[in-house]
Amino acid sequence: MSNWERFLETFFRPDLIEKYWPDILSGVYVTIQLAILVVITGVLGGLLLAILRSYRIKPLNFILIAFVDIMRSLPPLVLILLFYFGLPSAGLLLPSLVVLWLVLSLVLASFTEEIFWAGILSVRKGQWEASRSTGLSFTQTLIYVVIPQAVRMTIAPLTNRTIAITKNTALGTVIGVPEILTQATTAQSFSGSATPLMMGGIAYILLFVPIVILGRWIETRFAWGRT
Repeated sequence: MSNWERFLETFFRPDLIEKYWPDILSGVYVTIQLAILVVITGVLGGLLLAILRSYRIKPLNFILIAFVDIMRSLPPLVLILLFYFGLPSAGLLLPSLVVLWLVLSLVLASFTEEIFWAGILSVRKGQWEASRSTGLSFTQTLIYVVIPQAVRMTIAPLTNRTIAITKNTALGTVIGVPEILTQATTAQSFSGSATPLMMGGIAYILLFVPIVILGRWIETRFAWGRT
């Protein structure tokens, strides 16, 4: 058997591809669902935290900053294990899928809060003063004038961070979430072949490469210099 034939036998066995592609496809479906939920809750959560921080209430800001710093400091895998194995000890038992969604959403929210906060601070002081002089309240100025400008300026870094966090859905394999990697490793353990892992890798490429390309386009389209 030549090296090429040995390579194909290891990574591209047709019988295993035919047998396990439905499992990999179901993992893709779970990954897509989870990624969408994480993006929605994480981005909206980060925006809400940035808005609350804008009111500069010292006790509240202290809590917000502490939360954000902790979430950004701890590896997502550590948080997943803490939530999954620690919460049942406190009487709160959550499904593995919910734990993964919750942890990744909190991590994304902590990063997006800092991104949105930087965008809010970058809005010129004259924008605040001009809006307040027209009779708008602080909240109205923040929502109708400042936030739209801040969001536009933060789209590029926000997109990159979102892509980075959603790829961490693969960490669900450590707690049994049936996403792509879990399905691939399970199939690999039963088949004794690397073919299912290669199928999982291809699934990630097909899923995330278009997202990365879209993110690159968004980064160019909404570059800081064009705001």
